[in-house]
Amino acid sequence: MDEYKREYSGKHILITGGAGCIGSNLTKALIEAEAGRVTVLDDLSAAEKWNIPVSPKVDFIEGSVLDENALKQAFSGKPDFVFHLAAHFANQNSVDHPELDLLVNGQGTIKIFEYSRRSVVSRVVFASSGCSVYGSRAPLPLKEDFVSLHLDTPYQITKLLGELYCNFYYNYYHLPVAIARFFNVYGPGEIPGAYRNVIPNFIYKALHKKPLPITGTGEETRDYTFVEDIVNGTLRLGIVPEAVGDAFNLASEKETRTIDVANIVNEITGNDAGVEYLPRRDWDQITRRRASIKKARRVLGYEPEMEFAEGVRRVYDWIVANLENIEATARF
Repeated sequence: MDEYKREYSGKHILITGGAGCIGSNLTKALIEAEAGRVTVLDDLSAAEKWNIPVSPKVDFIEGSVLDENALKQAFSGKPDFVFHLAAHFANQNSVDHPELDLLVNGQGTIKIFEYSRRSVVSRVVFASSGCSVYGSRAPLPLKEDFVSLHLDTPYQITKLLGELYCNFYYNYYHLPVAIARFFNVYGPGEIPGAYRNVIPNFIYKALHKKPLPITGTGEETRDYTFVEDIVNGTLRLGIVPEAVGDAFNLASEKETRTIDVANIVNEITGNDAGVEYLPRRDWDQITRRRASIKKARRVLGYEPEMEFAEGVRRVYDWIVANLENIEATARF
């Protein structure tokens, strides 16, 4: 990985959505790679300023990808690389707010691509979702050459829409864009709350000695991927020439049951409240997820390293260490 990190030395990088879990860890990695400057653009609708790494190399702009003034400021320094992570996140959030989901994930993505091509950036990496574009009917393991038009939520639809705009801007304008299909990212840096992911929310509830809510049977599986592995793959997508114009699964290639996640969290936290079973959400048609990462291995040299239980332990340690800030800012 060091050879790829050297490519970012002295460069200017723009990260949209940089205050979130992936963005804050990506910012940290770029600082360690001796990037010249990292600009973080985030409207803090689903993140907090205190989560952004503090460094003289990091500039923070509070604003939306829909805000022309914020975008002009973000691109004024002519970034070399753009990591477009900002999104109206989460399936339930998109069901509750479909118009905002389309604006942020659709129009916002177009705006980022427009500014990127005018600024002649070296590479744009677009954050897509492997839990979205494959739908609920895809055969396992999920491979990049299969996408579905039978999607269950607006979020899934707009993530596929973002990929289609990637293809358009690459084919028509020759914008050097690469697509990262993230799978169930977890790790330090994700603040628990409404519309957030299961692992930080489980830990937060367990610390408050509450039963962990499982929507479904608990036998459902997901391909949980530690954020440092995601950052590793994302940085490679920004550098590897063969990544341009293509999509890659970034995943662990392992299935983990929801009940096993709950049991691990309860064991780590010493929570005796157990679990509670709730009805499956109407839109949630996916019972199993496991990605193939053969393509990412072959082209990017991507290889996930984190063992799941240890990754959950690291999330727990981060939440405990930041509990005062989390209690003050978590929104349920």
